[in-house]
Amino acid sequence: MAAKSDGAAAAAGPGLEGAPGAARGGAGGRGEAAAGAEAEAAAAGGAGGAGPRYELRDCCWVLCALLVFFSDGATDLWLAASYYLQGQRTYFGLTLLFVLLPSLVVQLLSFRWFVYDYSEPAGAPGPPVSTKDSAAGAGAAIGTKDSAGAFRTQEGGGPEPARPRPAPSSARHRRRCCRLCVWLLQTLVHLLQLGQVWRYLRALYLGLQSRWRGERLRRHFYWQMLFESADVSMLRLLETFLRSAPQLVLQLSLLVHRGGQPDLLPALSTSASLVSLAWTLASYQKVLRDSRDDKRPLSYKGAVAQVLWHLFTIAARSLAFALFASVYKLYFGIFIVAHWCIMTFWVIQGETDFCMSKWEEIIYNMVVGVIYIFCWFNVKEGRSRRRMTLYYCIILLENAALTGFWYSSRNFSTDFHSLILVCVVASSFALGIFFMCVYYCLLHPNGPMLGPQAPGCIFPESPGPCGPPADAVTSPPRSLPRTTGAERDGPSVGGERAGTPTPPVFQVRPGLPPTPVAHPSRTEGPVIRIDLPRKKYPAWDAHFIDRRLRKTILALEYSSPATPRLQYRSLGTSQELLEYETTV
Repeated sequence: MAAKSDGAAAAAGPGLEGAPGAARGGAGGRGEAAAGAEAEAAAAGGAGGAGPRYELRDCCWVLCALLVFFSDGATDLWLAASYYLQGQRTYFGLTLLFVLLPSLVVQLLSFRWFVYDYSEPAGAPGPPVSTKDSAAGAGAAIGTKDSAGAFRTQEGGGPEPARPRPAPSSARHRRRCCRLCVWLLQTLVHLLQLGQVWRYLRALYLGLQSRWRGERLRRHFYWQMLFESADVSMLRLLETFLRSAPQLVLQLSLLVHRGGQPDLLPALSTSASLVSLAWTLASYQKVLRDSRDDKRPLSYKGAVAQVLWHLFTIAARSLAFALFASVYKLYFGIFIVAHWCIMTFWVIQGETDFCMSKWEEIIYNMVVGVIYIFCWFNVKEGRSRRRMTLYYCIILLENAALTGFWYSSRNFSTDFHSLILVCVVASSFALGIFFMCVYYCLLHPNGPMLGPQAPGCIFPESPGPCGPPADAVTSPPRSLPRTTGAERDGPSVGGERAGTPTPPVFQVRPGLPPTPVAHPSRTEGPVIRIDLPRKKYPAWDAHFIDRRLRKTILALEYSSPATPRLQYRSLGTSQELLEYETTV
């Protein structure tokens, strides 16, 4: 899914009166993305706004997500044990396979993220960070356990600050013991297949800390909570469609094949898998919208409507699969492979930009192809109504064909039970489409579908056009995109590329935006400038994907008394104007 860009360094330079920072980020072995961050600080001017707060509803949502996770896993393991005790070894093996294999894949990915987040690169003390802030004197150390290493500060043009004194041996020993305990705990947690549970609990802890702490620490904990929620939502999305989706089809096929009165355990397992799929999709969309300041957040009413929408459409789709597979097993396999190939090609030709490297993007597109077997999943910017309408028309025709082929093999005159199942498929799909219309007509964050819509503005009361400038992010961090070589080098200025270093001649300030914005961007506090264009919704912002950039942002935020704001490269403005501020 989403992973770091190996070796993508993030560096920072001084602010208005300092010399420009020269450190750059490279794409290391992959060479897919080059990210540079420039941090500048003017005079400390406060916190820069209250910002979003963690509420009781957010806590309840996480607790419900934990309940869904445990109910799904527990019912599947209980059903596998029941098959084993009944001597049905084939069903036991398939049920257990769909539980363990996806869980192992997700735990490995989660542990890989932990290793990168908590380890210090050998021989790399971390990128140098130059700041100038009235609240922190020259030579103050920036320290946080989330940073890649020791971040250093210095005044622009001034001498190198003295290195901090080495910690006493007892303090170093305690620190090593603490790190060892953390490593042992995380290893045990992931061996027990509880990596997602740990991340849910940590997101809950960070959210509560952001509610209880002071303003400065509140922002820091809230940003960490957003990062942790993004990680666990991506992990859950991967696991549910590798585990719950095939488990749902398998158990429904066994129920239809046996006929008669359904058993309690298979019915519980299918219900838990269905709820898990619907909940994970809605939770993913909510966290994604909450993480981006250029989009309105998804309300909990809208999230519940999304849960019901996906619940009924996936139920109809899975039941149609189960009915057809109970009679035509070989043809069902051919149909699934063909549908996956077509949908994966459809996603690839849309040129998605979710990940930081080419191969990660291909793997991501293949996973999205699996999702498209069961339900709609938006992966492209812009109005998705036409694409979604086309998709659901195809799904309707496929469901009707699969159910019709199954029903044609039954005895029409005596098998009334078959007619009931056909009606269940049709009514479930109709209910799903109804809740989808309720969501888009009444509960969509941008407003009713048939009425006037706000273009993603988060301040609807403002008179001017909504949304921040394309290159500005004024709230907690979001993520970075992959760029091509031409985008990385930037447009040519004066016959030379803007990326080539030139001697400073005079001070260059970017002009005001041509149109007024809803909320003016703050000028106090640090500005983190990222030498990449911002990813377009529905992709994650790059600092949610690039884990090294996360560390830099958290370190800068923790060291500053004012909330830093992110600034991506503007495609409409020359890179030189945004990247360099020099003086005569």
